[in-house]
Amino acid sequence: MSDVVRGIRDSFIAGRNDASVAIFFVDSVLMLIIPLPTFMLDIFMSFNLFIGLLIFLTVIYSRRALDFAAFPTILLGATIFGLALNISSTRLILSMGTNFDGSIIRSFSRFVVGAEGTQGLVIGTIIFIIITAVQFIVITKGASRNSEVAARFTLDALPGKQMSLDGAYNQGAITEDVYMLRKKELQMEVDFFGAMDGSSKFVSGNVKVGIFITLVNVIAGLIVGVTLHGENILTASGTYVALAIGDGLVTQIPALLISTASGLIVSKVSTDQGLGDQIAKEFTQDARIFWIAAVVLGVLGILPGFPWYILLPMAGVIGYVAFKTSEKTQAEAAAPAKAEKAASAEASKETAGLVPLDPLSLELGYALIPLVDKEQGAELLERITRIRRESALDLGLVVPRIRIIDNMRLEPSDYVLKIKGVEVGRGAIRMGMYMAINPGGSREEIPGEKTKDPAFGLAALWISEENRDKAERAGFTVVDAPSIIATHLTEIIKKHAGEILGRQEVQTLLGGLKNDYGAVVEEVQKQFGLGEIQKVLQGLLKEQVSIRNLVAILETLGDYGGVTKDTGFLMEKVRQALGRQICLGYADEEKVLRVVTLDPALEQTIIESRDERVGGAVAALEPHVHRAFINSLSNLIKNLQNQGFFPLILCSEAARPLVKSATERDIPDLAVMSVPEIERDIRVESMGQIKLEA
Repeated sequence: MSDVVRGIRDSFIAGRNDASVAIFFVDSVLMLIIPLPTFMLDIFMSFNLFIGLLIFLTVIYSRRALDFAAFPTILLGATIFGLALNISSTRLILSMGTNFDGSIIRSFSRFVVGAEGTQGLVIGTIIFIIITAVQFIVITKGASRNSEVAARFTLDALPGKQMSLDGAYNQGAITEDVYMLRKKELQMEVDFFGAMDGSSKFVSGNVKVGIFITLVNVIAGLIVGVTLHGENILTASGTYVALAIGDGLVTQIPALLISTASGLIVSKVSTDQGLGDQIAKEFTQDARIFWIAAVVLGVLGILPGFPWYILLPMAGVIGYVAFKTSEKTQAEAAAPAKAEKAASAEASKETAGLVPLDPLSLELGYALIPLVDKEQGAELLERITRIRRESALDLGLVVPRIRIIDNMRLEPSDYVLKIKGVEVGRGAIRMGMYMAINPGGSREEIPGEKTKDPAFGLAALWISEENRDKAERAGFTVVDAPSIIATHLTEIIKKHAGEILGRQEVQTLLGGLKNDYGAVVEEVQKQFGLGEIQKVLQGLLKEQVSIRNLVAILETLGDYGGVTKDTGFLMEKVRQALGRQICLGYADEEKVLRVVTLDPALEQTIIESRDERVGGAVAALEPHVHRAFINSLSNLIKNLQNQGFFPLILCSEAARPLVKSATERDIPDLAVMSVPEIERDIRVESMGQIKLEA
């Protein structure tokens, strides 16, 4: 219920924020037409000053441009709002004249003009012209140029950044989630600088229009004051020129802050530090700069005519900064040596103690190094990345990063696959040659060196490039060196998926489900420990059952968690919940499942031989019965394989785990299903029955 309430609340807040933005833009447009009372004008002008200051400070404290990605849109909104205020104030000044009582504008005009009479008007006009010129010629023009250059360079660098990102992902250096996040950030960066290139024109246009409106205020004010209100030229000048200058400054100061912010944000370099920390760090890299500056100021302070009471104290302060900077530089120079010493000590401790083993590793002889050399294409790295992704899709198992090691103790052309430091597969590669695998049957003779496929143990030949086409025409499966290792690795992952899935991987899987299926995860974790969930998932993976539908697995565990904690029983119930998935994995395109069944007497014998052990129930058949059972099963499977079928065994729920345990050593790839796992729309075709000879 709390999740629902939280979702409604978030939706309401999001909708309210969007409505506030819409109201702001609509009001800004309406202010161009509808007259405002002076007290509302004061409120909006104060708010405009606040917006300019808020934008400026947000840019200062943001660490990179994308931290303020809404800046181009906000720039447009602030520009329209400022122009609307300018037009509203012009309307009030021209209509009310000396009776105009806008506090903000009058305060600015008195504060800037300062002196009374004609002198004050002249000074105020000059100050306004200087401020406007600085903003238009220096800040706005520079910010516009910065935006143009940043947009062009960002677009030019896009292909290189994209290729670098794709390369890191293909090599397994970053996960898919990180890859998608960085790709999105890259697109946002391009969109941001492209939008800033156009938005900078709003700033320059705003300054130009501000100057125009101020001139209109002065000229129109004099005309209105002299012709309509009957004032003399000095009185009209004292009123309208002062108010025009105050109005111009009220709108130009926020615009000046925003112009400066737009120049800062496009020139900001992405860093983990704030702008102040970055400047402090880069200014204090070398103490000699401050020593020289302190000496120069000290010399100037002792020369006749210079204000020694300013220069000498300043030289002293800078000398102190130089001294502290020198200490800091020396400490930083000594830090790497200390760190190296500490790292050496830590390495010694690790060597003496236990070093964590890699979940998966691939060790290569030195002749195979080109397969993972980036300068030579590193084709094997790309294959490994695809294998990890396909394993996640096929088995639901997030395979840990595979560490690649060059092992000088191996033969130059050998490679070894290890799980947690233990060898699980080995092979040899003839670089520059291809492996032609005979999938079965008689084939045309092809010149080559006899060998065996390391993944499946099939007969094969090492052939040269010139015999490749001939071998393919003869029906051989021809593969290159990266494909041999990649196929072997894929089979190792499938066969040992249960070993790869540790408690940490299970915790990661559960954590990934919490956001969308929090109730399911919470219920199961209350009933089962992490190790109990791991055993069920390992049992499924051991029999090549994908755990990708983890929600269904957890819901089934939740259903039976109050009944029993027996792993074997729970696994059977989970298999039945995944029945359609399992059936479709073995059925043909017409949803026909070809099976062999057990003689009822044999099945009963297997059930009665059930022996409960720590690792689960097993079939403890008499040796001669076990040999007869395996021989009969092997002969039946061989006959069916000659017909092009590799059937699975279908038996009762009670017998299924026992049959699997009885056949696991002799026929490890044999699939065994129970009747409750068969879905209604799956058609079962019996290919024979396993019987024991009398």
